[in-house]
Amino acid sequence: MQRLEVKSALGVDDTGAITGKAWVFGTPDRMGDIIEKGAFVLPTQLPILFAHDPAEPVGVWDQFAEAGNDFQVKGRLLIDDLPRAREVRALVQAKAITGLSIGYSVKQATGRKGGGRIIKSLELVEISLVTIPMHPGARVTSAKSASELFAIAEAINRTAAAFRTN
Repeated sequence: MQRLEVKSALGVDDTGAITGKAWVFGTPDRMGDIIEKGAFVLPTQLPILFAHDPAEPVGVWDQFAEAGNDFQVKGRLLIDDLPRAREVRALVQAKAITGLSIGYSVKQATGRKGGGRIIKSLELVEISLVTIPMHPGARVTSAKSASELFAIAEAINRTAAAFRTN
C-alpha cells in the first residue's frame, strides 16, 4: 500500500475566489523533503479540504501552474452553497488560516543527505487550507498516517463523484 502524504500563502476575495502558493521548489520542508520542479502531474480539478478533513470539502481547485520556483493554485470556495465554506473564507480573510498543505502519493523519490527525500514524481490528490503551515517558503503542513489515507481517499471519491454529476 502506498502512503498518502500531506504537505504545503494564500488570498481569498469576497466571491470565494482563492489563490495560493502550494509549494516552493528547491527548498526543503521541515521534514527535509524537496519536491523537484516537474514532479507534479497537473490535474484538471482537485477538492479544497479544510485541514485535510475528508468530511470538510469546502471548494475546488481548478487552476495549477509551475511559475518560477512556485507551484501556484487558484480555485473557489463554494460560499453560495456551503456554510462551512463561508466560515473558512472568513478565517482566511482574518488571517487565522494562512497556509496550504498538499496531499499526495509519492511515485518516485530518492533519499537525500541530511534526511528527507528528493521527490521526482508524485500524484497530487488534494490541497487543504490549514492553520499551522510547515514549509518555510510555501507555508506547508505535514501529516503522514495510514488512517488519514483511507479517510481522505473516501472524501476525494465522494467529492469527485459530486463534481462529475454537476
